[in-house]
Amino acid sequence: MAYYDRKKQGGGNTDNRRYRGERPKRDMSERRENPAETDDSPDTGIIAGRNPVIEALKAGKSLNAVYICGEGGSLGLICRMAAERGIVVKKTTEAKLSEMTGGASHQGVAASGACAEYVTVEDILAVSAEKGTKPFIIICDEIEDPHNLGAIIRTAEAAGADGIIIPKRRSASLNVTVYKTSAGAASRVPVARVTNIPAALDMLKENGVWIYGTDASGEDYTKADFRGSVGLVIGSEGYGMGRLVREKCDFPVSLPMMGEITSLNASVAAGIFMYEAVRQRRGGV
Repeated sequence: MAYYDRKKQGGGNTDNRRYRGERPKRDMSERRENPAETDDSPDTGIIAGRNPVIEALKAGKSLNAVYICGEGGSLGLICRMAAERGIVVKKTTEAKLSEMTGGASHQGVAASGACAEYVTVEDILAVSAEKGTKPFIIICDEIEDPHNLGAIIRTAEAAGADGIIIPKRRSASLNVTVYKTSAGAASRVPVARVTNIPAALDMLKENGVWIYGTDASGEDYTKADFRGSVGLVIGSEGYGMGRLVREKCDFPVSLPMMGEITSLNASVAAGIFMYEAVRQRRGGV
């Protein structure tokens, strides 16, 4: 992973820590974030067949993705209905659909459902407002391994995070694997799925949240000040944060690597960062 630098081996002295004051808030009355309900991993409950999928779309069921093989007829209607709800439509093969549906009569279409409802970024911001606390939000930038995402969600719930933000594409979704790995925390922690992570970071900033990005160029994480309103970005397993996401971060932070291995699993690293924030927010020095 790209954001843990062995050269940064500070001893954890907090004397140089600078308190981050509250970020001034800007009026957000005209901006709203639409909930995102799409998927990259078809391992949740599968709905097979044209009429069942249409009815699921009509009923507003939380769907991760719709998989299509062929065109014409009611498949076009399904594509339009999915697009209206911001659900990704993926072209696939007859063989893949048969595999997904266990050989059921799929009529050229199947949909995968989410194990929990997605929320909006505004919903997550409302959590801290209701609790009377400063926001503590985890942003996962293209965490594609569902086991990693599930583990991050589990730790976030234990650490008292307000919610998690993930991108629509190039990310694991709230599927069965994520749910199991999270030990059920995926049903307790609000998760927002957005089209554009940089735009979501802008929204957080406009609501007074400081963005901390996990990056090898950052200061030692023990010297960062996590006592204010925190948005913590966890980069992808292989490449760390994307360029645009990195540019949106206010404070890059890193873990000192003392051994020969120069990286940590994304969920392990996320847990270290989150619990440093917990320690500080509970009054730790």
